[in-house]
Amino acid sequence: MTIRVSEDLKKIASILNEKGFSCYLVGGAVRNQLLGIEEKDYDLATDALPDDIIRIFRKVIPTGIKHGTVTVLFKGEAYEVTTFRVDGKYTDGRRPDSISYTSDINEDLKRRDFTINSIAYDILNEKLIDPNNGLSDLDKKTIRAIGNPDERFQEDGLRPLRACRFAAQLNFDLENETFKAIGRNLDKFRIVSKERIYDELVKTMKARKPSTTFRLLLESGLLEIISPDLTACSGLEQREKHKLDVFEHLITTCDYCPQNDIDLRFAGLFHDIGKKDALVFNSEGIPTFHNHEIHSARKAVKIMKNLKFPNKSIQRIEHLIRHHMFNYESIWTDAGVRRFIARVGLDQIDDLLTLQKADMASMWTSDEDYDLLKELKNRIDNLTEKNQAFTIKSLNINGNDLFMDGGIPRSPVMGQILESLLELVLENPDYNDRDFLLARAREIYENYTESVEER
Repeated sequence: MTIRVSEDLKKIASILNEKGFSCYLVGGAVRNQLLGIEEKDYDLATDALPDDIIRIFRKVIPTGIKHGTVTVLFKGEAYEVTTFRVDGKYTDGRRPDSISYTSDINEDLKRRDFTINSIAYDILNEKLIDPNNGLSDLDKKTIRAIGNPDERFQEDGLRPLRACRFAAQLNFDLENETFKAIGRNLDKFRIVSKERIYDELVKTMKARKPSTTFRLLLESGLLEIISPDLTACSGLEQREKHKLDVFEHLITTCDYCPQNDIDLRFAGLFHDIGKKDALVFNSEGIPTFHNHEIHSARKAVKIMKNLKFPNKSIQRIEHLIRHHMFNYESIWTDAGVRRFIARVGLDQIDDLLTLQKADMASMWTSDEDYDLLKELKNRIDNLTEKNQAFTIKSLNINGNDLFMDGGIPRSPVMGQILESLLELVLENPDYNDRDFLLARAREIYENYTESVEER
C-alpha cells in the first residue's frame, strides 16, 4: 500500500528530523489514500513541542496551541502540526480538560475516535504505524471505535454523528458494539453545538448516498434529537405513485439530487417534511396532503434556523420547497409557462426542475412523466431565448417613468400598478412597449383614484 507524499511534506519532515524530531502523516489523509480517495488536507503529528515548531519554522500560526496544534505556512501552503499527546478527562463533551505531551506516536493514536482514523505514516521511513488495527477495519469496510466505544462517545458527543457520516462517506458498516453504544450516549450528543451538527450534515451531503447516514441516525435515536420532524416522517404512508413512506422518500430524493449541490440536497431532504401536518383522510380513507409544500417550507425554515444554516441557504432551500409542487401539462399556454417562470424566478428554474426530477425518481414514475418535464424545460428555454419579460425589472418601463411621465406619485399603489403591468406582459409579450404601458398605467391609476374618491 503506497502513501503519496509531496516534496514539500518530505521537506518539512526532514527539517524536523534534522532537529531531532519525528514527523508523521495522520488522520484522514492516510485513511483516504489507503482507500484510493484523493486527499487535499494533510495533518501532521510530531514529538516536537509547539514552541519547538515555532522556533524551527519561519511562519507559524498558533491556531490551537492550547491543545498542541499550530499551523505551519510552508511554500504557500498551510499544514496543521500537532504534538503527540495524551488527553485528560472530557467534561464538556468536546475537548479534553487537559493534555500532556508524549514522545510515543502509539500513545497519540490511542486517543483518536475510530480505528480507521488512527493510522499514521512515517514520512521519511515510509512506514505505516497501526496500533489499533485500523488497516484490518479498512479492509473489512468497518467503522469501529477505538477501545471502549462508550468512553469514546462520552469524550466527544459529536463522534456518534461522525460515525454515521463516515458510513455514508466511505460506504462502510458500523461495527455492532460501536453502533449500540450510540444509543447509550445520547446525553452527550444533546449538548453538542448546532454549528458542529450542521457542519457534519454538510459533510454527509457530500457523500454519494446521504440516506445511509440518515437511516443510521433514525435507528440510533440521534435523528430524534437533530430533527423530531424528520423522525415523525418514518412510517407515514403515502398514496398513488409513492412506493415509500415519507421518510424513505425524503432521504431517497436527497440521494438523487446532485452530489455537488448541498443546498439542493437539503431541499430534497425537507421538501415533504410538512406532510404530517397536512395529512387529511378523504371519504374513501385515502391520505391526502393538500398544500403540504407550504407546511414543509415553514417547517424546513424552523429546522434550518435551529441548526444555524446560513441565511442565504435558508432562503434558497425554502423557495425551492415552497414551489416544488407544480403539475405541468402540455395544455399549459405560453402565458401559463411565463407565469410559472415569473413565480419561481428565472434563476431558480433549473434547480427546481432538478429537484422535481429527483422527487420523481423516488416514486413510481413513467417515461411520460419525464417527457413532460423535458417538454416544460424546452418551452422555458424557447421563451427565455426571446428575451421576454418575466419580472418587473425587465419591463420597458419603471417607477421613475411612472412618476416623471405618468404623473403617478411614489407610493404603494405604484408597486401595484407595476405588478398589473407585468401581468399584462406575461399574458402578451407584445404589450411590453413603453408607450402602451405608460398609457395603461395612467388608466389604472385614474380608476384607482376614482374608487378612492367614491369611498
